[in-house]
Amino acid sequence: MRRPGLLSTRWLGVGLASVLAVITLGLALTGRLGLYINPESAWFAVTMAVLTLAGTALSFTLPLGAEADHGHEHGHEHGHDHPHPHADQVLVSAAAPSPPAAARALPERPARDRVRAARPVHPAALAASAVGAVTASGVVLLALVLPPASLSAELAMARDVGAPPLFAGADAVTLAATGDTSSFGIGEWATVFATATDPDAFAGDSVTLTGFVTPGDHGGFDLTRLVITHCVIDAQPASVHVAGSDPAPDTGQWVTITGTIGSTTDGRLEIDATAIEPITEPGDPYEY
Repeated sequence: MRRPGLLSTRWLGVGLASVLAVITLGLALTGRLGLYINPESAWFAVTMAVLTLAGTALSFTLPLGAEADHGHEHGHEHGHDHPHPHADQVLVSAAAPSPPAAARALPERPARDRVRAARPVHPAALAASAVGAVTASGVVLLALVLPPASLSAELAMARDVGAPPLFAGADAVTLAATGDTSSFGIGEWATVFATATDPDAFAGDSVTLTGFVTPGDHGGFDLTRLVITHCVIDAQPASVHVAGSDPAPDTGQWVTITGTIGSTTDGRLEIDATAIEPITEPGDPYEY
């Protein structure tokens, strides 16, 4: 393989991995890793990034192409490609005419090399590999130069499946009816709003919640927050309806809502807002 091919192989392996490791450590040191993963998993991501960089440093002790050549001659030298013959095979070989000395002197090519020589790479496969390499490199390099950002309100609306995902269990509903809900976020209240069978049990409860604005179906607007389990890939929107705001804040605007829990004539829970304060996006925009 030519030197440029060897360099590209190493870049697509340890090169891209080391860039991602540097990005991960940079986000952790600046306190912005939480924009992409659950903070409880940050220690694992940082540990893997450090190990990746250590492995990358060790890889430079190997000459280019060493990983591709390893094992090609190993089996031949140790007889792996030539199992020991049985006694009857020895007798047959002894009876067969001996090949010319010149033929015996030529070393047999390893089976892997013979297969490679017999199967030339199709141009379409080469083109697909090149496109994939350029795409992967572009994505990683863009992640390196672009500033970290949270997921947008547009993405949250796109992920809205029409039915509220349940982010908490029955214990959250019981606690909301009988205990202290001061630690509840939008995810817990969204579960309560979706599963409560006795709306009057929550009437008058005071709430203070922070989220961004998305359009509502029954006037007013929805207060939304993205809830992630492990990382932004599994992010799902949680929303509670806010009544009593005309006009509603702009879609995507972050606000802090103060109000009380109320219910409509058809039994739907909502928040009767007494104060709506526009704010900038908080440093930790997700719930977990």
